Amino acid sequence: MYTQFLGNYLLQRGIVTQEQLFNAMSRLSQTHIKLGTIAIHESLMTAKEVDECLYVQTREDKRFGEIAVNRGYLTEEQVNDLLTKQTPDYILLGQNLVEDGVFSYEELERILFDYKNDTELYDLSLDVENQEAVEAIISKFFIMAEMPVEETNVMYLELMFNSLIRFVGEDFSPLTPMVLDEYPITFGVSQKIASDKNYLTHIDCDRETAIAFASRYAKEEFLEFDEYVIAALEDFLNLHNGLFIVNVSNTTSQTISLEPPEIAAEGILTGPNKVVDFPVAYPFGTIHLIICF
Repeated sequence: MYTQFLGNYLLQRGIVTQEQLFNAMSRLSQTHIKLGTIAIHESLMTAKEVDECLYVQTREDKRFGEIAVNRGYLTEEQVNDLLTKQTPDYILLGQNLVEDGVFSYEELERILFDYKNDTELYDLSLDVENQEAVEAIISKFFIMAEMPVEETNVMYLELMFNSLIRFVGEDFSPLTPMVLDEYPITFGVSQKIASDKNYLTHIDCDRETAIAFASRYAKEEFLEFDEYVIAALEDFLNLHNGLFIVNVSNTTSQTISLEPPEIAAEGILTGPNKVVDFPVAYPFGTIHLIICF
């Protein structure tokens, strides 16, 4: 999930465009991590040292690790250790953007440092997907949205991102959340969750985006906006919220229930306190995850 959060970080700061980001994300499954990228991530080599070794590699028929050892940047043991490292996808994303010429290794080194700093991940292991780190980043989303960082709120959004990755695709980036007095509906599906406090969740998008989203979710190509597209959106929201209810029941003492999903083709969404829009950009369009409190 770090990949999506890094994508949001890069977009927010104007470091990449959506086109550049999605192009790099689309190649993640075909990308192999390079030794120099891992060495930067592990703080064993600087970007300048990596660039130097890459330059030498274009003129000598030697492996990167061999060059790094010969120049005293790495030991044989460190090379062997780096080759067995499990590296998170967000490092692959950075590597792809370097190869696309969006920024240099030196800039990537600074970006990763600032990213870890801004998301307060100093003391958390980033070698694997870390539950505490994901929760920390999501909590910052709620703080930005001026919402209380409650356990169920964090759980809901974390599960939503996981549901998007699992059922629709990982090539998305969450955009900056917005707090609204009301939300004008384009098209979508809504579902009420009743618990200690009632709230409404809504997925909103234009019809072309709905067709693409439903096609991915149903693993079937829909060519027009029809009842099958609507049914796929309803099923996704109902499945996600059903998983959420199970998780809440297993971890808290709350009594929680779920009403059937409803089609929302027009109107205004309002909540007793706040309406929060969590936009998520996919290559095919942007969907809006709306939570009404």
